[in-house]
This record gives sequence, structure tokens and C-alpha cells, in this order.
Amino acid sequence: MDGEQRDTPRRRVTARLRELRFDAGALSLNLLATVGRRPGVPVERMGDTARLEAWCRGVGLVPAEGQDPQEMLRSLHDLRAAAYDVASSALDGHRPRPGSVDLVNQLARSEPPVPRLEPAAAGGWVPKDGRPLTREALLSLVARDLIDLVTDEARSSRLTACASEACRMLFLDSGGGRPRRWCSMRRCGNQAKAAGHRSRTDGGR
Repeated sequence: MDGEQRDTPRRRVTARLRELRFDAGALSLNLLATVGRRPGVPVERMGDTARLEAWCRGVGLVPAEGQDPQEMLRSLHDLRAAAYDVASSALDGHRPRPGSVDLVNQLARSEPPVPRLEPAAAGGWVPKDGRPLTREALLSLVARDLIDLVTDEARSSRLTACASEACRMLFLDSGGGRPRRWCSMRRCGNQAKAAGHRSRTDGGR
């Protein structure tokens, strides 16, 4: 019982920790970010179909009518596990499981929607595809983004993990200026600054 009580503060899951993240810098990494606290006890952020719908809206994907949301959720969870195995290998050098690579390749085979241009409100052009996606097309988009991410040296060289040991979210650094240490200054960056301030204050006392 005493051990459980000591562990409680580390396992406390707040509403903010359950929030979906859309700031990883790539579609496939935004899928990986639907799990928080991977180094410790993982926090599921996309555990039901309502959260699936919210994630699709956040990344700008529209599932087609008639798709089974539970099946799509299960498929995305399977792809997420395989994608994390592959993406994290680009950082720590481990060899991904053959099943992870096979699943990513299999899902990437389906034809994704054809991109098209639409004029932007402020001028110029933006890529646009308003066609609702089947489960296969949606999974293909994510799988192909992951393949491009780990095989494109310009992108893979910017792949990093949050410096917070309690977070370790994978994200793409902007590549300009000083390298980012934190997934977000408003989140892990501010927490690290506050912890450092407390440590210095306690040390001074």
C-alpha cells in the first residue's frame, strides 16, 4: 500500500495530459502523439471513436460515410504501434520488428487521394482534397507519411524526442536557429523551467 501511495503522484493523469496533440510536425508523428508518457505508464489519448473523430478533424482528414469507426480506430492503433517502432528506431538505432515494417508497407500500398490545388485566401495556393477517405486511404496517407519521414534525410535529420523524461514525444524540429529541446515550451519547457527554479531555490536555502 505504501508503495502505491508513493507512486500515485507520478501516475496522476490530468485533463491536459489527455489532450490530443497536433504539433508534432508530421501526420504520422501526430498519430504517435495520441499516446502520452511512453517511457512510463502510457496515457491513451485516442481511446474511443469520439476521440478518433476529434483527431481526424485536428489533422484535417475526413472519413467517408459508411466506415466502421471501431475498425478504423483499431487499425490506427495497430499502425500507431508499428509507426512508433519504426520512427523511434531512427533515433535510438534499434532494429524495428519485421512485423512493424511489413504492416507499414502493407498499408502504404493502398492508393491515397489525389492532391489538388485551391487558391488561398491570402494569395498563393494550398493543397486541398475534400474527398472523404476510406479506412484504407486514410491509413495509406499516414503510412506513406511515415515512410517519407524516415527515408528523407532532410526530414529524418530533424526528428527528435522531447527532452522531458516523462514525455519523450517525437516531433520534427523546425531546423532553424537553436535546436528545440522540448515538444512545447508551454508544456514541457515551462515545467522544466519551473523545476529548475525550484531546485535552485531549494539549493539556496
